[in-house]
Amino acid sequence: MLYQRSSQLFAAAEKVIPGGVNSPVRAFKGVGGTPIFVSRAKGAYLYDEDGNRFIDYINSWGPMLLGHAHEPVIQAIKTRASLGTSFGMPTELETQIATLALSMVPNIDKIRFVNSGTEACMSAIRLARGFTKRDKIIKFAGCYHGHSDSFLIQAGSGASTFGTPNSPGVTQGTAKDTLLAHYNNLESVASLFAANPNSIAAIIIEPVAGNMGCVPPLPGFLEGLRALCSQHGALLIFDEVMTGFRLAKGGVQERMNIVADIVCFGKVIGGGLPVGAFAARDEIMNYLAPVGPVYQAGTLSGNPLAMAAGLAMLSEIHSDAELFSRIDAKTAYLHEGMQKVLLESSLPFTINRLGSMISVHFDESPVIDFETAKKGDNERFKRFFHGMLQEGIYIAPSAYETWFITDALTYDDLDYTIQAVANVVPKI
Repeated sequence: MLYQRSSQLFAAAEKVIPGGVNSPVRAFKGVGGTPIFVSRAKGAYLYDEDGNRFIDYINSWGPMLLGHAHEPVIQAIKTRASLGTSFGMPTELETQIATLALSMVPNIDKIRFVNSGTEACMSAIRLARGFTKRDKIIKFAGCYHGHSDSFLIQAGSGASTFGTPNSPGVTQGTAKDTLLAHYNNLESVASLFAANPNSIAAIIIEPVAGNMGCVPPLPGFLEGLRALCSQHGALLIFDEVMTGFRLAKGGVQERMNIVADIVCFGKVIGGGLPVGAFAARDEIMNYLAPVGPVYQAGTLSGNPLAMAAGLAMLSEIHSDAELFSRIDAKTAYLHEGMQKVLLESSLPFTINRLGSMISVHFDESPVIDFETAKKGDNERFKRFFHGMLQEGIYIAPSAYETWFITDALTYDDLDYTIQAVANVVPKI
C-alpha cells in the first residue's frame, strides 16, 4: 500500500501541531513510520486519504462497539444538531441518558457527565478525597487514567516509596500523594496501606487493564482490592472508560460481580463523541456541588450532540440481548485463529483476551502486569504492525495497547485477519 497523501498531510500537520498529532500515540512513535490519515469509516472499515481500506481493530480506541457510522447514532446526531449544538443549560437528554445508564450499571445511584475520560477520572479522585477527607491515592504501574497530574507518576525505589513525576510540569507536591502499586499484586497494595495508615483516600484501577495490552485481573485480585478498601476506609474506583458498556451492559462490576465505590466512563457512553462520566451511590455523589462541597464543573458537560449519540448507543446495547455473547464469540474466534498460526511458527508469543479486548505479545511468559508486558519483543511487534498494515489490517500502533473488537466485523473479516497474520509471521 502507498501512503503518499498521508505523508503529505503529516508533513503539513507537523508545521502547526506539536508532533503533527493531537494525541501522542497517533504519531507512530512506538512503531516508526508515518501515521495514517483517515478520510472516513463505515462498519468495520477505515478508509485513508490515499484510498486504502483497512479492517479496523482499534475502533477509535474502543467506543465503536457497534461499528463506525452506526446508523441510529448518526441519525440521532443529525436530528439533534438541527436543533442547536450547545446551550450551557440543562436538556431533557441528560436525564434520559443518565436514567438509562443507571439502569444498566449496578451499584450506582447518580451520574455526572463530563467531556472526556481524563476529566472523569480526575473528578473521581477529587470526589474521593473530599468524601474521605484524605489526600493520598493508589494507582498501578501501567494503568492509564488520562493525563491529569495525579496520574502521570512513575514508581519510586520501593513499593512504599512516594511516586515521582514522569512528565515535566507535574510537581513533586502532586507526586507525593500518588502511591504506586503493581497490577495483579495484592501484597504491593497491602504494603502501601500499612505504610500510610488512615491517609489513603482511594485506589483507582483499570479493572481490566488496556494500556499495557489487554491484561485481565488474576482470580481474587479485584476481590482483594475490594476487601482492602473496605478494611482501611478507602474508596475503590473502577476506571471503566474502556470496559464500561463494552465487557457487559454493567461493565466489569456486572461481569465479575465486584462492587466499586466510584465508576468512571467514557468512549462507548458517548457513542464516539467526546464524553466522560463518573458515578457512585447517593452518599458519595451528594458531596458534589451544587449540593455538596466538592467543586466540579464544565461549560460543555452534557453537550446535547454527545448526549444524543450516547443515548442512541446505550439504547442499542440495552435492547440487544445477544450482543455481548456475539462479540465475545468473534473475539474468541480471532484468538483461536491467531493462536493456531503462531503455534505453527517458531515465534514466542502470548495472547491475552477478555470479552472483546485482546492483545498479542511477542514473549512466551504470561503477561500479568506492566513489568511482564515490557518483556515482549517490541522490535518484532513493529515489524508485525507494519506487515499487518500492508495486509490491510489496522491494529493499535503500540505494543502496549489492547485491540478492540466491534460487532460490525464479519467472520469473513476475521478469517482475512487470521490469514494476514499467517502471511506476516514468516517475515518478522
